[in-house]
Amino acid sequence: MEVTNRTVSERLLFMAQVLEILEENPFKIRAYRRASEIIGRLVPPVVQIPVSELEAMEGIGKALATKVGEIAATGTFRDLEEVSSKIPPGVLELLKLDGVGPKTAKLLWQKMNITSVADLERAARARRIRALKGFGEKKEALFLKSIARLRLSSPRMNREQAEGVITEVTRVMKEGSYTVAGSFRRGKSTIGDIDIVSTEKPGHLNSLLHTIADEIIDSGDKKTSFLCRGSRVDVRFTKPATFGSMLFHMTGSAAFNIRMRELALSKGASLNEYGIVDNIRGVSHKFPHEEDVFSYLGLEYIVPELREDWGEVEAALSHQLPSLVDTIHIRGDLHVHSSWSDGNMDIRDLARAGEALGYSYLACTDHSASLGIARGLDESALQRQAHEIDMVNRDSTCQILHGVEVDILADGSPGLPASALSDLDIVIGSIHSAFSQEGDVMTRRIISAIENEHIDILGHPTGRLLGQRDAYAVDMQRVTEVAATHSTALECNASPFRMDLDDLHIREAVKSGVTISLGTDAHDSAELANLRYGLGLCRRGWATPADVLNTFTVKEILEWAS
Repeated sequence: MEVTNRTVSERLLFMAQVLEILEENPFKIRAYRRASEIIGRLVPPVVQIPVSELEAMEGIGKALATKVGEIAATGTFRDLEEVSSKIPPGVLELLKLDGVGPKTAKLLWQKMNITSVADLERAARARRIRALKGFGEKKEALFLKSIARLRLSSPRMNREQAEGVITEVTRVMKEGSYTVAGSFRRGKSTIGDIDIVSTEKPGHLNSLLHTIADEIIDSGDKKTSFLCRGSRVDVRFTKPATFGSMLFHMTGSAAFNIRMRELALSKGASLNEYGIVDNIRGVSHKFPHEEDVFSYLGLEYIVPELREDWGEVEAALSHQLPSLVDTIHIRGDLHVHSSWSDGNMDIRDLARAGEALGYSYLACTDHSASLGIARGLDESALQRQAHEIDMVNRDSTCQILHGVEVDILADGSPGLPASALSDLDIVIGSIHSAFSQEGDVMTRRIISAIENEHIDILGHPTGRLLGQRDAYAVDMQRVTEVAATHSTALECNASPFRMDLDDLHIREAVKSGVTISLGTDAHDSAELANLRYGLGLCRRGWATPADVLNTFTVKEILEWAS
């Protein structure tokens, strides 16, 4: 990664903004802002300036020069990663919007529980922002325009953002006449364009699509392309008789489609978006249902999540496709926060939310005190929380498992003593600081945590934040091997900002016999619905019900964790 003066300047400014949201020392905030301005005005590349010269610059000094050096080497610096972990990732994403500074982001977060761009968009479209003092209709319009511009500048959306666009487009489409295809249907973590296959009459539907489009790119009887909320949408029109073929083609992936065309050719046929032509007999076959395409080619039906040419075709030919984990197998959520730390739900709220979802259990895994998050729990607080959980569990059909998300410190030790962890139902160990450690150091740190007898699950194992922070340097192959040896689960964090583990790492974990734990990392009841995102990743990773901890009963989880 090339680190420019602009990169360094932006990182320092971002630090100032984060500190402002947290209401830190105003002198420190001004120091970071001033350093950002100084670096931004430099002509020579800052990475080529000796540290001694940086230290001598007025407004920089020794401490900031050291941080500039960290940014030059890694693209970030430790202090920034540590303080930003105290704020929901989506709140920091709000700072990318025109018209949203630290004070506005904090106000939206604390007064309206807006923790993502998608949250802000929903609130603005529902005209709820104007309820805030000093905000009005013009401010809502400004937010919506800024969100559209951000999407145009961002190459891919997370799944929550994509769902917002899909909802807006499909509200003018006839129910039962369309299916969303492309990377969204395949369950990918991030989405580029939205692809939709429709059997509606083009003329009628196009007139409706034009009313919701920001800009029309192309409009016709076969395909219409337009921008909606700043994102590109492609609608392909087809007859009901060829719907299966078109959906098959538009779902992809490109590599899978190539593999399918090769398979068809080996059988003397040609495959395209309209059907299959038997080249020997000169007969064309149309397919109203996608399953018919697979049947014609002699394949078991391959679910969309597996269509990547990662061995699924060979498995389908030999009838050895896995029976993937699905919604019906999920009994609960294993990573949820309450108002005891930085969540918005009390323990009773957790139980009610779990009951509403038909869950058998939710794991209350609040942050440990070592993280520095407001109201992080120490041993005494965990004991008091245990009493409240016991009281709630007496009359709830959704049992609250008592756990904690304990910080993995820089040396790999947990941020709470063994005496605090030993009586808990489940313990998640997560990294929330010192993200920029060298790969071998980070790997040893994580392995040390996995080897700790009290840590059951490694939380968000690679630390990535989609579009905001790359995964830290870690040897995931080695981590997976050690997790298998110690029967430690690896989490698939279903937050749309994390999606961590990713599908490839999940597949390697499954191959190695490692259990996957699904958790939403939810801080309010609405975020519990995000489990579906992680479930899609598990399916992409070829996980069966037996591979996923959330399919276990309460008794089985307690036995496994013991």
